[in-house]
Amino acid sequence: MVMRFVDTSNGGGAGKCLSCKPENQAEFTAEINIHFRGLKDIDHPGILFFPKVGVCLVCGFSKFTTPATELALLARGIAA
Repeated sequence: MVMRFVDTSNGGGAGKCLSCKPENQAEFTAEINIHFRGLKDIDHPGILFFPKVGVCLVCGFSKFTTPATELALLARGIAA
């Protein structure tokens, strides 16, 4: 499966990884554990999830989407 990338780092606009060809892009399953910053959250185990990650095999540009359940946990953790 070939993934198309969206680069919004320029403040908007859609596109794919601008320096690379689609055949150099791959999808992987990842394990991501997001930790909250600061000493007050030092004992928080973080939010663990397993997204699919699109990676440009030439420049390293990567993209994933945080699932809704984990996104809600992150939002609650930041608000706490």
